[in-house]
Amino acid sequence: MLINELSKKTGLSIHTIRYYENLGMIKGLTDEKVKSNNYKHYNTNTIERLEIIIEAREVGFSLAEIKKILTSWFETTDSKPETLELFQAKIKEIDDKMKYFKQTKRLLEKVCEKIQNNE
Repeated sequence: MLINELSKKTGLSIHTIRYYENLGMIKGLTDEKVKSNNYKHYNTNTIERLEIIIEAREVGFSLAEIKKILTSWFETTDSKPETLELFQAKIKEIDDKMKYFKQTKRLLEKVCEKIQNNE
């Protein structure tokens, strides 16, 4: 499929897809027989990779972390320990952020209470 179809199937812009390709996260193939254009073709594996990128971005992984996930998921034979470590580190990071936000919320609630009581 061409990049337009890939964009429609994933909901990502063409610009974003090219950006991910430039980062080496996905790869399009050109037809060596065709010399008149530089159209790249993408297979269904690319959709799967892009869906992983989208979901990983939604839960807070950086592009560098996502690249590691894709490499260990698709290109490494024994990827479980490395992939598990990445996910466990992200869980800890989220737990730390949750603690920070709970403390911040409590502080803001105290300030609001003081304002309401005219203190």
